[in-house]
Amino acid sequence: MKKNIPFHCSCLLLFLGLLSGSVHGQSKTNSMQQLLITKGLVALWDFKEEEGLPRKAIGAADFPLTEQNGTLPRINEGPLSGYSTLFGNKAFLSLPNAELGKLNIYGKNQGVTVMGWVKWTGEQTGFVGGIWNEYQDGGKRQYGLFVSLPHYNGRNQVCGHISLTGKPTPPFPYSIDYSASTQTVPANEWCCVAFTYDGTNIRSYFNGTFEARQPEPIEHTKGFTGYPEGLTHSKNPYYFPDGIGSNGSDFTVGAVLLKAGMGNFFKGQIGGLAVFDRALSDAELKKLSTPFLPKK
Repeated sequence: MKKNIPFHCSCLLLFLGLLSGSVHGQSKTNSMQQLLITKGLVALWDFKEEEGLPRKAIGAADFPLTEQNGTLPRINEGPLSGYSTLFGNKAFLSLPNAELGKLNIYGKNQGVTVMGWVKWTGEQTGFVGGIWNEYQDGGKRQYGLFVSLPHYNGRNQVCGHISLTGKPTPPFPYSIDYSASTQTVPANEWCCVAFTYDGTNIRSYFNGTFEARQPEPIEHTKGFTGYPEGLTHSKNPYYFPDGIGSNGSDFTVGAVLLKAGMGNFFKGQIGGLAVFDRALSDAELKKLSTPFLPKK
């Protein structure tokens, strides 16, 4: 039999519910403030804009990302602003190279961090964001955050890519220089994917946590000049002391230019993207990643 709850108890439950929502909202506000005051922040996009409008950042400039190859719907769900952009129709976002400003992060000992709050469908390789062009002028790669790069041991994992020359890694046909997380990225679940580069090592993080990988044989590297038995090394961290090149590509979100045209389309929702001009620490990644994720 259903029991009636006394009026004063009902009011108390309502008050506690509102208080909980208020505390949660205040916590998210504080977390946003923490993101914004973190040293080295260049840009933070929260994807609150409606379909058809440029997605603008907070940071060193507004870095307006404009829609290309179609429009991208806004979804009333997201970890930072309460909204997100839905990718999956082969449209993407882009900022021309001439307008990169402080997003053009490069140099021998230069660090970078890219963080993305995503809800990935799990279907295929997905480019989250960065300066990464695999075809024009032989390649204009620079730095880029991916979900799932299976060719060189990064299937369904967080992958952070760095390039000095912009070209493939000799003697291989593609760029091999990326870290890959131990953890796999789940489908249809909000999570934070991120990588850092400190001028020496690339490190991939899932939900703010770094897990090291032991040296392992790298797929598709046997039989190339100098590598009859293939290449063996750790994918996390990935040793890459060469630095980042300034290679002249656009900053894109949701796709990169391949030989056959735009590809590596991200499928799912992106609700936040942040770029820093230094390598954040493990503690910083944990502190900034988790407050926006759903409680389990």
